[in-house]
Amino acid sequence: MAPTEPKDQQHPLWRSDRQIIDRLLQEAANDLNLAELARLRIRYQGFPGARDIQADLDRLLERWQLTEADLFSQTRQIHATSQVYRQRTNQREDWV
Repeated sequence: MAPTEPKDQQHPLWRSDRQIIDRLLQEAANDLNLAELARLRIRYQGFPGARDIQADLDRLLERWQLTEADLFSQTRQIHATSQVYRQRTNQREDWV
C-alpha cells in the first residue's frame, strides 16, 4: 500500500495575502514592496499549501531579478535604515 501524501492546507491569511500579492504583481519593486515580498516569503516558506501564492512569490523574485538571498539582504538594509511600515495603523504583529 502506497503512503498517502499530506493534504495541502489553507493558510488562515491566504485571502489578505492574495490581495497583497495581486498588488505586488502590478507594481514595481520599491522598499515597501520588497519588504512585503520578504515577509510573505518567510510566512509561506515550508507551508504545506497555498501553492498559488508560493508560485507568485517565485514569479515576483524572477520579475524583479532577485534571488531570495538578495531579497533578504536588501530588506535587512531597508529595515535598518527606515521604517517602511510606519504608515500602518494596525499595531498587531503580522509575522504569523
